Amino acid sequence: MPELPDVEIFNRLVLGQCCARTIAQAVIRDHGILQGIPADALQARLKGEPIRSSARYGKHLFILLRAGALTMHFGTNGSLRLVLRDGSEPPYTRLRLDFDDGDRLAYVNPRRLGGVGICDSVEQFVAQLGLGPDILDAAFDLKAFTAVLAASKRDIKAVLMDQRVMAGLGNIYSDEVLFQARIHPDTAAGNIRGESAVRLFSAMHETLDTAIRCGAGAERSVERLPKDFLLPQRHRGGHCPRCSTALATAKHAGRTSYYCPRCQPN
Repeated sequence: MPELPDVEIFNRLVLGQCCARTIAQAVIRDHGILQGIPADALQARLKGEPIRSSARYGKHLFILLRAGALTMHFGTNGSLRLVLRDGSEPPYTRLRLDFDDGDRLAYVNPRRLGGVGICDSVEQFVAQLGLGPDILDAAFDLKAFTAVLAASKRDIKAVLMDQRVMAGLGNIYSDEVLFQARIHPDTAAGNIRGESAVRLFSAMHETLDTAIRCGAGAERSVERLPKDFLLPQRHRGGHCPRCSTALATAKHAGRTSYYCPRCQPN
């Protein structure tokens, strides 16, 4: 599932390749991915709109227009792709933004989860969904993070995945963060204090920054990650990249977690 690193990579694609371009038309291939707006209204809203900028909040992408924004959520395996004027439309394209210079931006979503819509502002959208602070927001500092941990009686894996508590991590990268911090996913969040809390906070930032820098998403291009990362081994039969112990699995909030029983003792 696309998580914060994936969406930040898409965000940087829009910032680097699409800003100041004008949308000549929006081509909707699948009306089922539209959230809260009819197809004709979305097409009318986007026609002739210049892309002002782009922003990410948690796992959500916002393509900023003259007023408001086009919102995108990528479900389990969605992506954004820039298609040059002579290129072919990618399979499973659900929405395509055609620019006036002939290039196109394709919202690709094989499993049809997630979707696109329009919002008045990022702040309004975040409030409406009840999202917690973005994990990489400077305002979500160590003090705020430790307060979140202290207030919870749940296991740390469930807390890290809860978008209402903090936005950005999902099942896959929460495993990586806990592995890097050497914390068992069953550990009660409220019991993580002092040095352990500092180590977890640092691991969260360092892991996400590294993934973004490597261009590695939750399931894409994981081979680009450093050799001491869990993700390339995060599969049935995988082994710890540090000590070669067979990885163990457990269920947390209905999702399968992978961890090293030796490096992450309970």
